[in-house]
Amino acid sequence: MRSLDAARAVCERFHPGLLKELEQIPYAERERPGGPVIDLFRIHGGVGLLIPESYGGNGAAPLEALRVQLALGALSPSLVAAVSMHHFTAAMLYALAVKAGRLTAEQTDLLHRIVPEQQVMASGWAEGRTAQNILKPAVTARPVEGGFLLSGSKKPCSLSGSMNLLTASIAIHGEDGGEPELALALVPADAPGMSVHPFWGNELLAAAESDEVRLADVFVPAGMVVRAGADDPTRLDDLQSAGFVWFEMLISAGYAGSAAALVERVLERKRGSAEERAALAVDMEAVLALLENVARATGPEPGDEESVARVLVARYAVQKALPDLTARALELLGGLDFISGSAAAQAAAATRALAFHPPSRAAAADPLLAYLAGGPLVLA
Repeated sequence: MRSLDAARAVCERFHPGLLKELEQIPYAERERPGGPVIDLFRIHGGVGLLIPESYGGNGAAPLEALRVQLALGALSPSLVAAVSMHHFTAAMLYALAVKAGRLTAEQTDLLHRIVPEQQVMASGWAEGRTAQNILKPAVTARPVEGGFLLSGSKKPCSLSGSMNLLTASIAIHGEDGGEPELALALVPADAPGMSVHPFWGNELLAAAESDEVRLADVFVPAGMVVRAGADDPTRLDDLQSAGFVWFEMLISAGYAGSAAALVERVLERKRGSAEERAALAVDMEAVLALLENVARATGPEPGDEESVARVLVARYAVQKALPDLTARALELLGGLDFISGSAAAQAAAATRALAFHPPSRAAAADPLLAYLAGGPLVLA
């Protein structure tokens, strides 16, 4: 399938040998809890995809990153579900890093070590009201001498078993009892007081390591907390909006890759009539073209309302299309294919998880209607 071949070529350019190694592992092994896919991602330099070249990364453009996700999603939906969290975190953090004076020396030194040490970053960001305000973070911070004590939990938290670093949005509560300040904490995975607990109970996407991360009075030095600052009080809000665009684009591409692999299988085996195969392929290509259009329109700081609305429209269109595409593909592959193994059925079922990533279609309905009518976009 031409579109998947193009995606594979991009993935091979950034992560040589990764796809070949994944293909050699049975599907059930790739997707099991504690499976090898995240380690392979790390071994093949996966963490640096969106990190600037000045920090040792690949500095991939949005369209390149999207195609890498398509190629990986065709082989392991668990992997793309997990690494989407790392990638959008990298996009946010390094957006601050490339702006002079925005990070402390300790923070800059840490970011310079991510690629050489292949450190995987998990995300503990709260879900936000993009382009406006954000919801109160689940993790609170209490000021103490030299830093902060963090308490709270993130569940589910993908990459919980493989992370080297947790990036968590936090609410700093002052002594005056006023409105808490939004900040971002960089927490090593082995910090005392941080623990991982079972949470994910579904066999689908089990290799994404989406369990609960708890923080109980975890000390974080002041130098490892990114604060908005009086000179730019909205920068973390804007940063989260930009990260939101990256996440929605990359996670949609990952699930679309899983569906595209099933369509490709139908085409290769010439199942059904030529008319049925062509209709299936055209509908799949339309989904991929929609996502590629979003990637091409994504700039270096995609936190504006137009970018957020564009990616949401694409995400919900993809979310609606994938169940139909995968059902048609399974039907054309036939009963013997279904009987002979569960990989295709599991891949199809995994794509349904796109509907469960926030914001839900119902939650975004009124905000999108208001925006399309000419008003502001405020996601709650």
